Amino acid sequence: MALLSIPSLNIQYDSPKEIHTFLNSHGIFFDQWKCDIVFDDAATQEEILAAYSKDLVPFMKNSVYKTADVISINATTENYSTLRTKFLAEHTHSEDEIRFFVDGKGLFWFNLENVPVFNLLCEAGDLISVPAGTKHWFDAGEKNPFVKAIRVFMDVSAWVPDYTNSGIELKFSNFIMPSREN
Repeated sequence: MALLSIPSLNIQYDSPKEIHTFLNSHGIFFDQWKCDIVFDDAATQEEILAAYSKDLVPFMKNSVYKTADVISINATTENYSTLRTKFLAEHTHSEDEIRFFVDGKGLFWFNLENVPVFNLLCEAGDLISVPAGTKHWFDAGEKNPFVKAIRVFMDVSAWVPDYTNSGIELKFSNFIMPSREN
């Protein structure tokens, strides 16, 4: 279940309808897909992609998307601090950045024109499409990161960032990722 936060205004939305409306009004696609498959840590990319093929194949077929993979991050991910540094720097892409979260959580931050910086906590079942050229960054968490997401691409070269070097992400470095634990 997603959670949208606007830290400078002390506003949070947890209603999928409110989140959808807010994001769509800023050109960001958001949806929630059924996500009831539990994978063990040894699940392969092929197993995860196959499990969601009934949703993924039509989604890709009816668009310009050509390839998909799975990113899996956890506390044992090799060179995680280096990887996290890349994701944490504000950047854009020449194509849409699409993620379907199958497990865990991650925080997308957005820096749009004439809008206060906001973030979206994505969890299992959340699908987001960040439009090409959108300034953003991503955080899987400093301690005990855990996210498993299907990434969908137009270009087979996959994740290629264009860093803005604005440094704005540093203003939010003390933000604590919300916990939705029951």
